[in-house]
Amino acid sequence: MVYYPVMLNLVNKNCVVVGGGKVATRKIASLMQAKANITVVSPEFTKEILQWNEANLLSIKKKPFDTDDVKDAFLVVAATNSSQINLQVFDALNPNQLINIVDHPELCNFIVPTTIHRGKLTIAISTSGSSPLLAKKIKLDLEEILDDSYEQYLNFLDEARKEIKMKIIDIRRRRELFEHLLDPIYLEYIRAGNIAKCKTHFAETIRKVEGRLE
Repeated sequence: MVYYPVMLNLVNKNCVVVGGGKVATRKIASLMQAKANITVVSPEFTKEILQWNEANLLSIKKKPFDTDDVKDAFLVVAATNSSQINLQVFDALNPNQLINIVDHPELCNFIVPTTIHRGKLTIAISTSGSSPLLAKKIKLDLEEILDDSYEQYLNFLDEARKEIKMKIIDIRRRRELFEHLLDPIYLEYIRAGNIAKCKTHFAETIRKVEGRLE
């Protein structure tokens, strides 16, 4: 199977998870991070799902699955412990709906890769089902390289990029500054807990560029 890698915006999109067990709970947790509008359908639920429902982070339907449950869904996850029910979920969908079936990967039109999150940085790792363990190993290797300081680094880069676009009109100079932001010195300052020095160094650089343009 050849997959097209894509990042989905699920904010306020109707997503339905059929199943209320441990597997469904893991799937729901990632959908919550994406701020999806989540409905969970199952006769029973884990403690976590019930707590999320009480906190109004999702809604639940305590009942067996029915085809109407997925009628208006943008994305559906079939995560019950019954292969028969999971197949019923698949049969209830139209071809334009996104579906992930936990025990029938050949019927899925999308899969959920192993991911690394560092604030605004997201890295997805997939072996297309060939070796999930290798994907996990690669994730662990990358997590050692991309430590938690990358979250603050990305925040700094985002602010700096906005400032460059606001102050520098010349496209070539903009590109020079964008490339300058990748200088390892900035990440070193952040790892040292010196964000002020990081911002000062950038301010001095952008002033020099503005001076050359005058």
